[in-house]
Amino acid sequence: MSIKPLGEFEELVLTFVAILGDQAYGNSIIEAVKEQLGRTINLSATHITLYRLEDKGLVKSTMGGATTTRGGRRKRLFQITNAGKTRLLAMQEQRRILWKLLPEFKFTAR
Repeated sequence: MSIKPLGEFEELVLTFVAILGDQAYGNSIIEAVKEQLGRTINLSATHITLYRLEDKGLVKSTMGGATTTRGGRRKRLFQITNAGKTRLLAMQEQRRILWKLLPEFKFTAR
Protein backbone atom coordinates (compact mmCIF):
# COMPACT_ATOMS: atom_id res chain seq x y z
CA MET A 1 0.00 0.00 0.00
CA SER A 2 1.42 3.38 -1.02
CA ILE A 3 1.33 6.30 1.38
CA LYS A 4 0.12 9.52 -0.22
CA PRO A 5 2.89 12.12 0.06
CA LEU A 6 2.34 15.32 1.97
CA GLY A 7 2.28 18.66 0.24
CA GLU A 8 5.02 21.19 1.00
CA PHE A 9 2.80 23.23 3.33
CA GLU A 10 1.57 20.13 5.16
CA GLU A 11 5.17 19.05 5.69
CA LEU A 12 6.09 22.53 6.92
CA VAL A 13 3.23 22.61 9.45
CA LEU A 14 3.89 19.04 10.61
CA THR A 15 7.58 19.85 11.09
CA PHE A 16 6.78 22.88 13.22
CA VAL A 17 4.29 20.89 15.32
CA ALA A 18 7.19 18.53 16.08
CA ILE A 19 9.56 21.44 16.79
CA LEU A 20 7.17 23.32 19.09
CA GLY A 21 6.14 20.27 21.13
CA ASP A 22 3.43 21.06 23.66
CA GLN A 23 3.32 24.71 22.53
CA ALA A 24 2.10 23.96 18.99
CA TYR A 25 -1.07 25.84 18.04
CA GLY A 26 -2.04 28.01 15.08
CA ASN A 27 -0.44 31.31 16.09
CA SER A 28 2.70 29.74 17.58
CA ILE A 29 3.30 27.91 14.31
CA ILE A 30 2.86 31.12 12.32
CA GLU A 31 5.29 32.99 14.59
CA ALA A 32 7.87 30.18 14.46
CA VAL A 33 7.75 29.97 10.66
CA LYS A 34 8.27 33.74 10.40
CA GLU A 35 11.11 33.70 12.95
CA GLN A 36 12.94 30.67 11.57
CA LEU A 37 12.27 30.99 7.83
CA GLY A 38 11.29 34.62 7.33
CA ARG A 39 8.09 33.38 5.70
CA THR A 40 4.59 34.72 6.37
CA ILE A 41 1.80 32.16 6.39
CA ASN A 42 -1.96 32.52 6.75
CA LEU A 43 -3.73 31.54 10.00
CA SER A 44 -6.78 29.98 8.35
CA ALA A 45 -4.59 27.95 5.96
CA THR A 46 -2.57 26.79 8.96
CA HIS A 47 -5.70 25.70 10.85
CA ILE A 48 -7.11 23.87 7.81
CA THR A 49 -3.78 22.09 7.40
CA LEU A 50 -3.64 21.14 11.10
CA TYR A 51 -7.13 19.61 10.87
CA ARG A 52 -6.15 17.77 7.66
CA LEU A 53 -3.05 16.38 9.38
CA GLU A 54 -5.24 15.32 12.30
CA ASP A 55 -7.63 13.53 9.91
CA LYS A 56 -4.61 11.70 8.50
CA GLY A 57 -3.55 10.64 12.01
CA LEU A 58 -0.27 12.57 11.88
CA VAL A 59 -1.14 14.97 14.72
CA LYS A 60 -3.63 14.91 17.58
CA SER A 61 -5.19 17.86 19.37
CA THR A 62 -6.36 18.75 22.83
CA MET A 63 -7.96 21.87 24.23
CA GLY A 64 -5.78 23.99 26.50
CA GLY A 65 -7.07 26.06 29.39
CA ALA A 66 -8.96 29.31 28.92
CA THR A 67 -6.97 32.50 29.42
CA THR A 68 -8.01 36.08 30.05
CA THR A 69 -5.65 37.28 27.29
CA ARG A 70 -7.75 35.26 24.84
CA GLY A 71 -11.06 36.54 26.22
CA GLY A 72 -11.72 33.24 27.99
CA ARG A 73 -11.25 31.21 24.82
CA ARG A 74 -9.19 28.00 24.88
CA LYS A 75 -6.34 27.13 22.54
CA ARG A 76 -6.39 23.95 20.49
CA LEU A 77 -2.93 22.45 21.05
CA PHE A 78 -1.44 19.97 18.60
CA GLN A 79 1.06 17.15 19.11
CA ILE A 80 2.77 15.00 16.53
CA THR A 81 1.78 11.32 16.67
CA ASN A 82 4.04 8.32 16.15
CA ALA A 83 2.66 8.09 12.61
CA GLY A 84 3.59 11.74 12.08
CA LYS A 85 7.13 11.15 13.35
CA THR A 86 7.46 8.12 11.06
CA ARG A 87 6.25 10.18 8.10
CA LEU A 88 8.72 13.02 8.80
CA LEU A 89 11.61 10.58 9.11
CA ALA A 90 10.63 8.89 5.82
CA MET A 91 10.47 12.27 4.08
CA GLN A 92 13.87 13.21 5.50
CA GLU A 93 15.35 9.96 4.18
CA GLN A 94 13.84 10.53 0.73
CA ARG A 95 15.42 13.97 0.59
CA ARG A 96 18.76 12.60 1.76
CA ILE A 97 18.69 10.08 -1.10
CA LEU A 98 17.87 12.79 -3.64
CA TRP A 99 20.58 15.17 -2.38
CA LYS A 100 23.14 12.39 -2.74
CA LEU A 101 22.11 12.00 -6.39
CA LEU A 102 22.75 15.65 -7.22
CA PRO A 103 25.98 16.24 -9.07
CA GLU A 104 28.30 18.67 -7.36
CA PHE A 105 27.57 22.23 -8.28
CA LYS A 106 28.75 25.62 -7.17
CA PHE A 107 26.74 28.72 -6.45
CA THR A 108 28.17 31.97 -7.66
CA ALA A 109 27.38 35.30 -6.07
CA ARG A 110 25.87 37.84 -8.42
